[in-house]
Amino acid sequence: MPVVIGQMFIGIIFGPAFFNIIRQSEFISTFSEIGVILLMFIAGLESNLSLLKKYFKPSMLVAIFGVVFPLIGMYLASYYHGLTIKDSMFVSVIFAATSVSISVEVLKEMGKLNSKEGITILGAAVADDVIAILLLSFASFFLGTQSSGSSNILMVIFLQILFFALVLIFIKFGAKLLLSFAYYFRINLTVLSLVICFFAAYLAELCDLSSITGAFFAGIAISQTVFKKKIRRNTETIGYSLFIPVFFVSIGLSLQFSGMLSQLLLLTTITILSIFTKLFGAGLGAKLSGFSLDSSAIVGSGMVSRGEVALIIAQIGLSRNLISENYYSVIIAAIVITTFLSPFILRQSIVWKKRLSHHE
Repeated sequence: MPVVIGQMFIGIIFGPAFFNIIRQSEFISTFSEIGVILLMFIAGLESNLSLLKKYFKPSMLVAIFGVVFPLIGMYLASYYHGLTIKDSMFVSVIFAATSVSISVEVLKEMGKLNSKEGITILGAAVADDVIAILLLSFASFFLGTQSSGSSNILMVIFLQILFFALVLIFIKFGAKLLLSFAYYFRINLTVLSLVICFFAAYLAELCDLSSITGAFFAGIAISQTVFKKKIRRNTETIGYSLFIPVFFVSIGLSLQFSGMLSQLLLLTTITILSIFTKLFGAGLGAKLSGFSLDSSAIVGSGMVSRGEVALIIAQIGLSRNLISENYYSVIIAAIVITTFLSPFILRQSIVWKKRLSHHE
């Protein structure tokens, strides 16, 4: 089984869902946020920029279909179960999001991060992040009780364009110059790289993107330098010794079963649909891009996890009165269960492809 399953399992067993020994705290949430930033920074360090460019179009198709299918499917299912139009619409926005951090760990473990499927998943996740944030902005404007104004949405789009423009410049010129300068003056390159990583994560947050997008692009920028192997090795030692495992444990801690028996049918429906709408939607995008059926299944599986991105969107929705408190626990449970199952699905898809290739 993937390693992340064991870490999430610890969070579920010792968290509020069962023994209630460990609870979410500021300490755990801070360490888990550092963990997911470091995880995506390492993924960026291991990524191949030329392959990301090559699979840009498939990534976009995967992201678009991977958003459209959950939007429609989750809205219809929620409305059918008696949720209001407003609640149903926001549930669909929550489950349109993808968190690739879980998939990255499985892809790394199985040596598939730089495969065409792995690169497409990474590219699609970045595009999905932008779409999810824009959907959240539109939902806040159209469904919120306070008028946020269309100018806010335009400002978000402008800031995101500016962010990606700065990222491109830094990837092309900035990282090499900065690290060469630091090497000449004997500045610790790992420390400097971590400063770049967290600064990029902070800038992404300022532009209403998730911090992991900034960290991922910081990793890609540093991967273009000759120092990447040493930096990656040192960052992995820091990340995997404490922060990254705490992130996976914290996802398990989010699960609670209290007062959910009455809504068991709703929980089952949205959990199953959240898996299949991403699997088929993103998989169809890959198939239309010319991928084989088994490769499309891997891409679709890699987009299933909702993780911290969906949890954050759900939390924002509750704070802005975009979703009723009556359904909040069910939605959180569905996100955690889907995230817990996603590594199994992805691993099985990779194994299935290997078996098919052996038979051929």
